[in-house]
Amino acid sequence: MERVVIDRDIPYIKGVFEQFVSVEYLKGDLITPKDVVNATVLIVRTRTKCNAELLANSSVKLIVTATIGTDHIDMDWCKQSGITVKSAQGSNARGVLQWVSAALVAMSNRYGWNPEVKTIGVVGVGHVGSLVAEFAQVWGFNVLRCDPPRAKAENLTDLDGYVEFETILQRCDIVTFHTPLKRQGEYKTYHMLNADNIEILSKETTILNSSRGEVIETQALISHVNSGGSCCVDTWEFEPNINLELLRVADIATQHIAGYSKQGKATATAIAVETVAKHLSIPIKDWFPCDVHKNRVSNQPTWRDLCNSIREYCDIECETKTLKANYGDFEELRCSYNYREEYF
Repeated sequence: MERVVIDRDIPYIKGVFEQFVSVEYLKGDLITPKDVVNATVLIVRTRTKCNAELLANSSVKLIVTATIGTDHIDMDWCKQSGITVKSAQGSNARGVLQWVSAALVAMSNRYGWNPEVKTIGVVGVGHVGSLVAEFAQVWGFNVLRCDPPRAKAENLTDLDGYVEFETILQRCDIVTFHTPLKRQGEYKTYHMLNADNIEILSKETTILNSSRGEVIETQALISHVNSGGSCCVDTWEFEPNINLELLRVADIATQHIAGYSKQGKATATAIAVETVAKHLSIPIKDWFPCDVHKNRVSNQPTWRDLCNSIREYCDIECETKTLKANYGDFEELRCSYNYREEYF
């Protein structure tokens, strides 16, 4: 019988495959080579590092990550080893949009500004960044976009609202990051914002990071805040061992839960189920958890409506207080988070 190893913290998936294959649920960061040696399929989150050290002696032929990113997977090694990798790209886009929305409202309330006087720079204009840019314009922000690989592929210029990263740093009051993590290559994003270029920012600029912690150099961000800037952080370098000084100075600080909506998580798990079912020829089709509303509301609230409603659905100020008081429980707080309902 085929054997499938699954991160035990992936929601909604328990009981789906048991009648067809052998299933074992394990804590993601504790999965060992011994656990996967006889496995055919591995279903993970970001906490499982999928590389030669884990998989070299295994029979794994498919890795499905119920996340949008793949920086926890050695993609080159997997390709060379004949292991197929599938992610859940786009599944959490509206969840992250609503985290960004909540952060913007919180900062507006805290510092007493309105969107019409702010320019927001969206760095990374994929599934998430596109939504953030679209909604930010509806709310009255002046929006600049930065996505060099997309701009090159689609011949986009400043006439289309696409600018260089340095221009974002020079002109924006708010900069929000939505890039994948790439440690090398032409479009490297590792420490994209760092001690060398953060000085370009205005001292009052607000930085939002809900992409990957390593996209921003932690000490540079701390220095920026200590010099008069501000930040909202959901993703951290060295998770779950987060920097306590950054935690202290951050206006908004959450435990990597920006995309943790019910619909986003359900969609990611549905993608995993569909992928594994197809790979193993299991007769499961159009699966979706029955206790989650599949159809998402796609209205665009006004800024006033957003200010009046977002806290009911995404209370990141409450989450911030909880994390700052219980920073040693980062991973537990993340895994036990009560998924939010998407309402736009």
